Amino acid sequence: MTFPALAPLADRAALFAALRQDQLVAATAALGEHRWDADLAAGTLTFTSETDPSRRLVARASLVATIAPGPRSLMWAWAHPQGGSDPSIAGLRDYGTTYAITELSQPELPFPADTGADLDEWIAGVAHQVGAIAEEITGRSPYYSAPVGSGTRAVFLLDAPLPALTVADAIVALPRILPELGLSDARSSVWDLARLAGWSMEWTDEAYSGAVVRDASGSATFRFDEYARISGVESQLSQVPQA
Repeated sequence: MTFPALAPLADRAALFAALRQDQLVAATAALGEHRWDADLAAGTLTFTSETDPSRRLVARASLVATIAPGPRSLMWAWAHPQGGSDPSIAGLRDYGTTYAITELSQPELPFPADTGADLDEWIAGVAHQVGAIAEEITGRSPYYSAPVGSGTRAVFLLDAPLPALTVADAIVALPRILPELGLSDARSSVWDLARLAGWSMEWTDEAYSGAVVRDASGSATFRFDEYARISGVESQLSQVPQA
């Protein structure tokens, strides 16, 4: 279990965050073997091809949090000595203050007692939770989680040179993404996907048994079963991206 009080925010953004991560993975995979370098002073994170250093992907980057096994704590970037003064990241603290979520408004969170036997795996899970929350609150995406030494992970929020997420993009990616997610509230995740991606959305009926999302690339209808899980997706696309 990660931080239970933060789970609803992360779960709501899970579908959008996973689709944006998929786009980032595709963009960095196109570089082949590559390394990443963060310049906190310049506020950038750069992915560079190992075989051709002229091939790079440069993103504006904001540190969101560090998660460290030594002190067994998560420290938010707005309280971190190297965190900078990005107002969007400080917005996480403000959101926590407004909605009485102390896990967002206190500078440092101690790990809960039930982290499990594999601490590295637990920290990686928290990094994904934190990244999704940052996207949910700020509207920026994608996030990037990286090891920074001694078992510590840093989570960055990126403004990367990626294309906007379209309905057509989502339809291509969903078959490989949905089985891995295990969405706890699929209706909210689909609604939030449309909100964060800038698509229109409407429910198909008063029972919320389906949702139709639309943008210039086409439309998709998500069907939900009696347990509010996604049972199917139907699409009508005007443009189909390459898989």
